[in-house]
Amino acid sequence: MKKIILIISAFVFTVTAMAQNSYSLDKNHARLSFSVLHFGISHIEGIFKTFDATFVSTKGDFSDAKIEMTADVNSINTEVEMRDKDLRDNWFETKKFPSLAFKSTSFKKVSGNIYKLKGNLTLHGITKPVDFDVVFNGKALNPMSKKSSLGFTISGKLNRIDFGIAVKELPSDVSNKIELKSNVEFIIN
Repeated sequence: MKKIILIISAFVFTVTAMAQNSYSLDKNHARLSFSVLHFGISHIEGIFKTFDATFVSTKGDFSDAKIEMTADVNSINTEVEMRDKDLRDNWFETKKFPSLAFKSTSFKKVSGNIYKLKGNLTLHGITKPVDFDVVFNGKALNPMSKKSSLGFTISGKLNRIDFGIAVKELPSDVSNKIELKSNVEFIIN
């Protein structure tokens, strides 16, 4: 009988250890930001105030991670209301394209805590493959929720012209290259 209990216990432990870990975004500890060069002399920065993401992995090194993210483009905020309205109405055309979405296709460890994230970004009604550099900042036990948390810094660049954003604008006014950065914490579900 003891042998059967040990076998069942080992099986349950193995299944539990291999179980999929699903994490949700800790919105109080997350930021989705961008930066663009203006007139070639200064960076204009902004954020999307409303976004969500999920992170799912079965492996300890996250090499099988699946990441999905959505953002409400109407929540764009550069701290200048006139510019934000122009971005919503004329650049992003949020009445036609109110959201952006990302879905990963791979999450590969490069070395140490450095990863390469690849996936498809849908922005302004156009879907294109994109790559991001990721730093895994570590994991911790949240003392308030008593749940495990993961922290990441994600960065990359995209060309707004690839997504049909303000193609009529003069490149000398606003750069075509957009720098993206996100600092996120995920909490285990």
